[in-house]
Amino acid sequence: MAPPHRAAAPQGGAGPADGAADPGRIVLLTTSHRVAPGLLSWPAWQVLRTADRVLCADPGHPQLPYLGEAGVEAERAVPDARELVGYCLDGGRTAVVLTSAEGESALTAGLARLAGSGRERMPALELLPGSYDLPGARLLDLVQVMDRIRRACPWSGVRTHEDLAKYAVEETYELLEAIEEGDREAVREELGDVLLQVVFHARIAQDDPDEPFAIDDVAGTIVDKLIHRHPHVFGAESAESAEDVREHWMRTKAIEKQRESVTEGVPLGQPALALVAKLASRARGAGLDVEAPNGPGIGYELLALAVRAEAEGTEPETALRAAARTYRDTIRAAESTPTPTPTPAKTVTDD
Repeated sequence: MAPPHRAAAPQGGAGPADGAADPGRIVLLTTSHRVAPGLLSWPAWQVLRTADRVLCADPGHPQLPYLGEAGVEAERAVPDARELVGYCLDGGRTAVVLTSAEGESALTAGLARLAGSGRERMPALELLPGSYDLPGARLLDLVQVMDRIRRACPWSGVRTHEDLAKYAVEETYELLEAIEEGDREAVREELGDVLLQVVFHARIAQDDPDEPFAIDDVAGTIVDKLIHRHPHVFGAESAESAEDVREHWMRTKAIEKQRESVTEGVPLGQPALALVAKLASRARGAGLDVEAPNGPGIGYELLALAVRAEAEGTEPETALRAAARTYRDTIRAAESTPTPTPTPAKTVTDD
């Protein structure tokens, strides 16, 4: 295609010396599959509309229909490096290569060889991102991968919420352990495993014949909840301290849930110490003066300790886990200590 004028060379780039012929320009235009096709940057549209030649080896590239709508004709092939270099050098032309998702490894390798030889005259080479990933864009990849696994994997394709319930608990405890150990790499990995549980459950829910919902519904629900429960961020209220934020949260939550008891919504299946601490926190937050019940057995003693710990600002589950880790280390130290060999008793004999 022959546009009315060519794109200007990029600022700061090496242009031709005074009196030298324009060497032309090769632009490798990259796009993100996580951004809707057609949403290209203004520099990308400028170079596409003013280039002497636009090339794309992928006939199914999602950007091609939008280029067509904009009047940009793209050839469905990419020549080899030497041919493309010769085309640009001949008359100082600009060629734009719309790269595929896998990139154009053969072309870029060929250009690198020619430029690296030091014996070839080369056009200006430019890598131009036409679109950038937004924060959180890789979550779209996870949703896409999970959808494919659900459809193609014999095991994943038949899982139910009930089948996966135990894994959610296991992955949460593995994350907790990574946090306690201060292992940053493990925390990142375990967060991914927990996130997988959310996406997997949402994909299962999508197949429900009666009340289906998808990951966007899950995300939308929590977004609405966060906005509603942070009026000091998204509304007119103010919060000067963490305690003010907590009061906003609890007040808004109480209005939303309309519960008859502060104990409603406390899962009884959680670890016992954490359960006691949660119940004590709910009672204290509601201004209820409830003493821990006395009774026979160590269970009531543990309950009293957990209530006391919560009142003093200590999470009893966390405290006991920390003590348990110390106990584990003590056991390991004992295991690594050699057991002394007993000295045989002296046999007494008659002279």
